[in-house]
Amino acid sequence: MRKKQAKKRPLLPDPRFNDQLVTRFVNMMMWSGKKSTAFKVFYDAIDAVESKNTGEGEDKKEAIELWKDALSNVMPHVEVRSRRVGGATFQIPSPIRADRKISIAMKWLINYSRKRNEKSMALKLAAEILAASKEEGAAVKKKVDTHKMAEANKAFSHFRF
Repeated sequence: MRKKQAKKRPLLPDPRFNDQLVTRFVNMMMWSGKKSTAFKVFYDAIDAVESKNTGEGEDKKEAIELWKDALSNVMPHVEVRSRRVGGATFQIPSPIRADRKISIAMKWLINYSRKRNEKSMALKLAAEILAASKEEGAAVKKKVDTHKMAEANKAFSHFRF
């Protein structure tokens, strides 16, 4: 690296839940700098999750808590990285920093939401959040596949850099 690493800028918490994690998620979801549109999509998705949430009594959770559960269910703990050793390329499993875990989970949740077949992005996101909170759906499948690949390549972990 030639220059010093950029400083982390503090994020403003979102207006409705007063949570920096929500702002970070919305920033990742945003296209073409349209932050207000991204916030509207996220809040509509949270409202849809609230209406679709079927738990009764003590079993019923807040929609924002379901979103956080979904995010933690999608978070990977290990990833595989390519490394060339003596002319051969190995997939080496390595643990992930906490900040990167959250980032990867958000990216997967957003990308697999966009690939769903519901009418609007808010409904797509709501459906993916509900699926991920129940540990099913495409984003959770991606996490499981990543962990399986890391497990399969555990023999090469001594090449870690």
